[in-house]
Parts: sequence; structure tokens; C-alpha cells
Amino acid sequence: MSENASASANTPKEAPPGPEQGPVSQWLRQQGFDHQVLERDHLGVETIAVDSLVLEPVAAALKAFGFDYLQCQGAYDEGVRGCLVSFYHLVKMGGFTETGGDCVEEVRLKVFHDRATPVAPSLYGLYRGADWQERESFDMFGICYEGHPHPKRLLMPEDWQGWPLRKDYVQPDFYEMQDAY
Repeated sequence: MSENASASANTPKEAPPGPEQGPVSQWLRQQGFDHQVLERDHLGVETIAVDSLVLEPVAAALKAFGFDYLQCQGAYDEGVRGCLVSFYHLVKMGGFTETGGDCVEEVRLKVFHDRATPVAPSLYGLYRGADWQERESFDMFGICYEGHPHPKRLLMPEDWQGWPLRKDYVQPDFYEMQDAY
């Protein structure tokens, strides 16, 4: 018995199965795009992680595949020792007319950034709606979107130091507002 017990104790256990590939992930794999399948969100929307270097080509391929509307772009902070994350929620607008809005296709892309150098390409060239959304992500989290036509703060004063929605942000004790006139 001890021999069987020690043999089973040394046997590696199988890794739990990962998230199931959805139709968009399968299509991206067929097109040769490397990505990671993540758990679906609370509404069941397929979620895919891509590297920042391939974000623009993946988004362009998805736009050509019919995901022609950027419903939302934003960012969040996983915590002091975690990553900064940019996310993009894409929708096939043709699904509203073809199916009467019953079964609209959606996908969420995520890019995980190193806290020290959070950089991603801007999707403004593909989706004009990314303009203010990327500026807000830059303003609040410090994620730089290369190629953005107006890379400046949107909500905070131009001379503000730091990124207010980062979890490691320390609020200044004093800030002197400059007169606008």
C-alpha cells in the first residue's frame, strides 16, 4: 500500500482546463494571430488577451471581420504589484439589423501592461471613438497610446503630476490652480 500511495503522490496532477475558445478566438487562430483566451465576462462576452505589439493588426482583422464599432475603451489597475490593463469592447453593428438585435456579436480585447512602461498603439486610426477614451486612460492611468493625434490630458490640468486612478497614486497635499486669464 505504501508503494502505491507514494507513486500516486509523485504523479503530477492534470492542470484544470482553461477557458473554452469562443468563435472569435477560433477565427483569430485560423488567421494566425497569437492570443490568450480569458474567462468570459459576467455577461458572457468572449474575452481575449493580446500583446500590445499585435493589438493594432488584431483589431484591424476584427474590424474587417465585422466588428466595426468600438463600444468602449478603458483601463484599470490590477493593484500595486499587478499590471495596468487596457480593454476594448468591440461590437458587430450588422448584427443589429440582421437578427433584430437578438444575438449581437461582441468581443473584448485586453492588453496587460508593465507598470513601468505602459505603451500600446492607438486604435484611433481604426475607430475614431477611441479619441477621448484613450486620452482618459492616459490621463488617469498613464498608459501611452502611440500614434494618437492628441496625446494630452483630458480631465486633469496639463501640469498635474501622476496618474490619479493608479492604486499606488499618492495624492498631493497641495496643488495651486493657475488663473485661466
